[in-house]
Amino acid sequence: MNAKDAIRSSANLSSMVLTAYVSDLDDADLMRRPGEGCNHLAWQLGHLIASEVQLLEKVAPGQGIELPEGFADAHSKEQSGNDDPASFHAKQTYLELFDKVRSASLAALESYGQQDFDSPAPEDFRDFAPTMGDMFTLIAIHPMMHAGQFVIVRRQLGKPILM
Repeated sequence: MNAKDAIRSSANLSSMVLTAYVSDLDDADLMRRPGEGCNHLAWQLGHLIASEVQLLEKVAPGQGIELPEGFADAHSKEQSGNDDPASFHAKQTYLELFDKVRSASLAALESYGQQDFDSPAPEDFRDFAPTMGDMFTLIAIHPMMHAGQFVIVRRQLGKPILM
């Protein structure tokens, strides 16, 4: 397994976990917060999508997707306290956008040269992800950084344990 294979595998596992955790949730469930001071799941889904679009632009300019008007702003840090369901999207919209941006990320990964993974990441990411390979890894695993919060909401709702 080479770096590209490992990153692709991580991205696919991360996508599978995220989509499984929201599979039996409805739009109202997405407005739940796992705890005080935590972001509700709708905001987190939008954050994951908007972040992936931004990260993809850093590693593969022009290969991302276009988000609906106002989407990134609605899922910005400044809007994380917004609990108005009308400000957010239906689960199906989030899943469709996630699939689109994840497909674009995987396509960018496939076209990326193996020799370029060791190239320095953009300056503003080097403390966290020093190389372009690290940037692709961050894209791949970012949903897993939020997965535990989805589990808490699932437990609050009495949903079955999936993994």
